[in-house]
Amino acid sequence: MKIVCEGIDLSDAVLKVVKACATRTTVPIMECIKISAKNDGITLLATDGEISIQKKIKAEVYEEGEVCVPGRYFSDFIKKLEGVQITLYSEEKKMDIIYADSQTSMQVLSAEDFPKIDTDIKENSLVLATEELKKLINATSFCCAGDDSRPILKGCHIEVKDNEVCMTALDGFRLATAVGKAVSSTGDMDIICPARTLNEIEKMLPPGEGNTEIRIQKGNLLVCVEDTTVTSLLYNGEFIKKENIIPKSFITTLNVDKKALRSSIERAAILVRNDKNSLIILDITQDGIQITSNSEIGNLCEPVKAQVEGKDLKIAMNSKFLTDAVNALEEDEIEISFNNPVQPFICRNAQNKDVLYLILPVKTTNNA
Repeated sequence: MKIVCEGIDLSDAVLKVVKACATRTTVPIMECIKISAKNDGITLLATDGEISIQKKIKAEVYEEGEVCVPGRYFSDFIKKLEGVQITLYSEEKKMDIIYADSQTSMQVLSAEDFPKIDTDIKENSLVLATEELKKLINATSFCCAGDDSRPILKGCHIEVKDNEVCMTALDGFRLATAVGKAVSSTGDMDIICPARTLNEIEKMLPPGEGNTEIRIQKGNLLVCVEDTTVTSLLYNGEFIKKENIIPKSFITTLNVDKKALRSSIERAAILVRNDKNSLIILDITQDGIQITSNSEIGNLCEPVKAQVEGKDLKIAMNSKFLTDAVNALEEDEIEISFNNPVQPFICRNAQNKDVLYLILPVKTTNNA
């Protein structure tokens, strides 16, 4: 294989696909980026077995061929060559990287051992406005679990019914759910997509108007945007039904200015950021909210104005969970609803209720 391309184009492509390289594996080929040269361009492909990312760029191809390069090393090296033209020349188990007046060699593996990636996925189709898809992903994916104790919670539940799309995520301590409209779909759907797949899709979505198609077939998902293609396995299993978790009525509801609440929470969180639960306490009365936090570093007690309806309440919670929810809401005024100090409470916009966050309080000696 021998190709010539611009460093900036190659670096951009490598930085996109390297995110799919496996990081903890005993199979060296899974740590690689496969480079295929054909016709008037090259295709870069990486996969860790769950997600794959493919990117095509233009190049002058003098000799067609395929080779697998060590992903992280190649990525870090090419990132330093964005301003020059690059020649890649491979033979047997070595590839030369020629740039300016210099040359570097890198060990490579045979492309024959690289996993085959199926991109013929077209059985089911879901089309959303690109901005709507971004909104749904950004509103929910951060609430997915990050560990492997319950793998299904590392994904977002996507349910499509009558062209309404509902995306839900939870990690055992909090839940996010957001509703949007599809432009079109081939029918009702019920899938669980890895959060990291959705996050990679969101990063490659272009700004502005337009639509994005998600294709699904036999436990696999594919999204193609311009010259970048993401494919992913879907999770198998039954997702927790949000209807069984979200309370249907509340005893105390308050409306509060988003910026004022966020600023106070963030200040309170500074003092408890080294504590396990980053615990802050909201003391809610008819006069508003009193936010407190206590640690070895110091303590804080701040009033925040709010319109309160219902009973007075004192509740403890993880400051990060509340901050994440408040930051994700779009309106200037938000609504928070409670039942008692030990039951989950919800946060949402005061007007548009398409996005909802549920948070589990932290039990303390005062509310246990």
